[in-house]
Amino acid sequence: MEQEDIKKKLSPVEYAVTQENATERPFTGKYDNFYKKGIYVDIVSGEPLFSSSDKYDAGCGWPAFSKPLEKRGVKEKADFSHGMHRVEVRSKQADSHLGHVFTDGPADKGGLRYCINSAALRFIPFEEMDAQGYGEYKNEVE
Repeated sequence: MEQEDIKKKLSPVEYAVTQENATERPFTGKYDNFYKKGIYVDIVSGEPLFSSSDKYDAGCGWPAFSKPLEKRGVKEKADFSHGMHRVEVRSKQADSHLGHVFTDGPADKGGLRYCINSAALRFIPFEEMDAQGYGEYKNEVE
């Protein structure tokens, strides 16, 4: 998808987050305090990223997940911006900036916290997964 097409498709915040590595303000994203059953996909490409069954309330102000739907579905890279070392999380196909992964997640679920911007995500409700082409991921949603 061309940059101009992406810019037309997304809101200014969605564009800033996914294309310019911005971060939405904490506690402002539509999926921060959101716990419906389904999956979260990349807002740019529609590639499946996270399951509602791996989402938890980390109290950090952004949606938090213990793991991605498929490890190969996201890529991680070192981020040394803002004077600190973090690990950035990007979507594999569209290369959208999603957020960061930290090692302070629930120990019983692997210890990771994927801290993801709501603006980078689109939610697919469980009951619409088949119709929207994501039926193969229904077994990943409890």
